[in-house]
Amino acid sequence: MLDLTRLATVQLVPLTPFSADGKHLVPEAFDRQVRETYAAGIRVFIPAAGTGEFHSLTATEVIECTRITRRAAGGEATVLTPVGLSLDHALTIGRAAEKAGADALLVMPPVHPYLSDAGFADYLRALAVEAPLPLLAYKKGPVPSDKLLGELGASGELAGVKYSVNDLDAFLRFADHHGAKLGLYCGTAERFAPFFMLAGAKGYTTGAGNLCPRLTLAMFRALSCDDTVEAMRLLRLIRPIEDYRARDGDSFNISLLKYGMTLVGHDFGPPRPPNRRLSVAEQSEIRNLLEPILKAERQLALRSPAATTGTPARVHS
Repeated sequence: MLDLTRLATVQLVPLTPFSADGKHLVPEAFDRQVRETYAAGIRVFIPAAGTGEFHSLTATEVIECTRITRRAAGGEATVLTPVGLSLDHALTIGRAAEKAGADALLVMPPVHPYLSDAGFADYLRALAVEAPLPLLAYKKGPVPSDKLLGELGASGELAGVKYSVNDLDAFLRFADHHGAKLGLYCGTAERFAPFFMLAGAKGYTTGAGNLCPRLTLAMFRALSCDDTVEAMRLLRLIRPIEDYRARDGDSFNISLLKYGMTLVGHDFGPPRPPNRRLSVAEQSEIRNLLEPILKAERQLALRSPAATTGTPARVHS
């Protein structure tokens, strides 16, 4: 059974490293990234999800990312494996994920052209019956509806929701009605996390945490302690990453982070098409915006026990 209190923290979506031609996973780079972010205090990982280029990965690659994450993070971490696309594809991953080390499955937003609650309910219930792990849903649009998610939570078919629609009033109503049955998490990262947590979210997902895990964990701790001034200070520091990633329909989401990894000495290869490549001018902009953030992360690492002894940083839950 999934312990939802373990998810009440920062949930990292690790980048997926590829070879220079983009064709192959690079396990050593993935392993190092998980180990380094774990040492920084991250305890929940969602390998191969959106920022991990889920839609360009094969089912075998998703399972390999899960396996590497579990091996690198160890038994104290919680690992969610994404499933989605066709039902057959989702079940192929879902059936293999437990053996690979996953604790639960994250059902990715449906991308099919003709969507309905009725169809998504059949899809999710098929997963609930045939996959052996608890399910969380990633809500990024009108399907699945809040009504359906509430029903699935009440019936025990759904353990939690990564809520990624930035309608805070709708989320507040949803949390008021269903927060006792479902684990609720902000799916739109640091920019919206303070407001979702005020409305009832217990944690949030991050991509920026690939570059600044200590900063985002510090922001979460401040929010958990109701230290709004410190939380907003840290948000303002991290926010340039999220603002740039959101440009042009969120199309810089992965490319900014992968380029950022080269600035800290880790080559993660190119994003796979159709994710965008960066121009020289864009790389220069990103170097400039990341400089103060990476400096603050390094300073925090020097003060963090996790950075020097490997002792996990304390994470509120």
